[in-house]
Amino acid sequence: MTITWLGHSSFLLESGGFRALLDPYHEVQGLPDVEAEADAVYCSHDHFDHAWTENVRLTSGRENPFTVREIATFHDGQGGALRGANIVRTFTAGGLTVAHLGDLGHPLSDAQLAEIGHCDAVLIPVGGFYTIDAAQAKQAADAIGAGVVIPMHYRKGPVGFDVLGTLEDFTGLYPEEQVREYPANTLTLTADMPRQVAVLALPQ
Repeated sequence: MTITWLGHSSFLLESGGFRALLDPYHEVQGLPDVEAEADAVYCSHDHFDHAWTENVRLTSGRENPFTVREIATFHDGQGGALRGANIVRTFTAGGLTVAHLGDLGHPLSDAQLAEIGHCDAVLIPVGGFYTIDAAQAKQAADAIGAGVVIPMHYRKGPVGFDVLGTLEDFTGLYPEEQVREYPANTLTLTADMPRQVAVLALPQ
């Protein structure tokens, strides 16, 4: 399975030629709006920076290889009273499972963790303010237990909302040798990858 970060919380998951687009965004500071071709689009919630489908070109005819499960969560720590609902999704294909946590705004319950189940990789917000913060993200990542942790929804230099925490707020919670910075924004996930925090480059 190939994981491509498009910036903010948006990714392309590819398996067998099928492209699943996650959380395309609009008007994120320092980033152009997502423009992509995909076979399916999944949005964790309906905010402009996670559900901008205006520039998405949908293809048809390919069979979807992904088994997709949805776990109901909230965008805040008050049962959705502040920002509404959020959907955590897991995508399984070729024996590998990736979880995208969307704008998760609270610690995961034991029941929610059981629903998420085993994951090989987790795409997790780490910037705080609108979502869980760096420390809460590490707790969630540890609880899920995925071997590959890919941070998203953070601020880096001029990119990302000003109120978000930085990438380093999150990566600094891990041993230095466990953090791997990739020169590109694409990662090919395999079952035997070493445990790591995979920092993908911003798309060029």
